[in-house]
Amino acid sequence: MSGGLPVRMVAKVWGREQLPPPFAAPAGERIGEIWFEPPAELDELLVKYIFTSEKLSVQTHPDDDQAEAAGLGRQGKEECWLVLDAEPGAVLGIGFDAPLAPEAMRAAALDGSIEKLMSWHPVSAGDFFYIPANTVHAIGGGVSLVEIQQNSDITYRLYDYGRPRELHLEAGVAVARGEPYDPKWHCRLPAKGAVTLVEGPHFRLDRVEGAPGAEVAARYKGALLVIPLAGEAAIAGEPVAPGECGLASAIEEVRFAAGGLALIAQPCRG
Repeated sequence: MSGGLPVRMVAKVWGREQLPPPFAAPAGERIGEIWFEPPAELDELLVKYIFTSEKLSVQTHPDDDQAEAAGLGRQGKEECWLVLDAEPGAVLGIGFDAPLAPEAMRAAALDGSIEKLMSWHPVSAGDFFYIPANTVHAIGGGVSLVEIQQNSDITYRLYDYGRPRELHLEAGVAVARGEPYDPKWHCRLPAKGAVTLVEGPHFRLDRVEGAPGAEVAARYKGALLVIPLAGEAAIAGEPVAPGECGLASAIEEVRFAAGGLALIAQPCRG
């Protein structure tokens, strides 16, 4: 099956009533996330757009082994973010300014000082961050980004700015890394051109301009996801526009817009 995947709009307290084109929020709803339902062929991956008006909770995710040990199956979560737009002063909180022991992290989460101990990275369109499991992170307000992640909904909230939502201090502190974010996981994308963003262990992700080169195409065997950013793609003749995510059974059945930009992604298996 090819073409655009079904979409789910997710209301969030930190979402927006006005979304950037081509998206539109239902009247009176604050939409924070737009999910593309993972197809059965590639159910290891979830692609979503995130739009923020306020900060998200300070949170972390387990890895596959930790989730399995907790009786939750191999449902770890590693993710990555490509910033599409950011208001002046927008930031992403990732890691800590200095090493933080578990008990100190727990105390800081309880009294709210954890927010001040985190590293807040100024961002603009083109910033890319890979977020390994166990990384403490929070997305700031005024950011639009596309996220590609392991298909897991296990999130441990450590701090939520006083919002009346459940926290998961014990589980979160047990898996969280109290350490600075390694700069090797961050890069700035040029406005144009092909860039390999992720190559394992859980998934691969490339940004392509026009049709992928032979070297990139050779790495994508079997089904893949296509996420146009600028210019319309087609999968087996069916159009897939920016703001959509399409499933292709093979890269050969995708027609990429000449000069357009798209993300392509697939799980790493075996």
